[in-house]
Amino acid sequence: MSEKDHKVSRRQFLTYTLTGVGGFMAAGMIMPMARFALDPALKAGAASDFVYVCDEAELTEEPQKFSFSFDQVDAWYESEVSRDAYIYIRNNEVTALSAKCTHLGCTVAFDTQEEYPNQFYCPCHFGRFDTNGINIEGTPPQRPLDAYEVKVEDGKVYLGSIYQRT
Repeated sequence: MSEKDHKVSRRQFLTYTLTGVGGFMAAGMIMPMARFALDPALKAGAASDFVYVCDEAELTEEPQKFSFSFDQVDAWYESEVSRDAYIYIRNNEVTALSAKCTHLGCTVAFDTQEEYPNQFYCPCHFGRFDTNGINIEGTPPQRPLDAYEVKVEDGKVYLGSIYQRT
């Protein structure tokens, strides 16, 4: 049989075979890497976990700073994270504000400056917030302090995820 009788030449057969084998080899290398990179994004988001912080009896109408920690899983790395929150009772409801300034992330303090009584004060750039965590006009922060989801059960205060207020 001559080469003319064949619909596929030897050269074409070799090209198709090597292309197919090379494609399978490339897919075999790329698929595990893609799975490794996309796996955290494909996992279903877990519902917000609440963390015990304090007893409701400890709270007053003046913001008090409470520290708490929780385990955080970030893709493949697990760590213990510590946070601070100012918790108080406002209008018979428990309110929890982040202790992190919304300007550049420094830690704010409540009622520590004599010239600014009953205000949250950021020492880094002189940012100020009123008792409700609302930014005071003319200071660097452009939005209020972030707040935590709050749940009170059996006299215990639990904090959930943090959210931005506008």
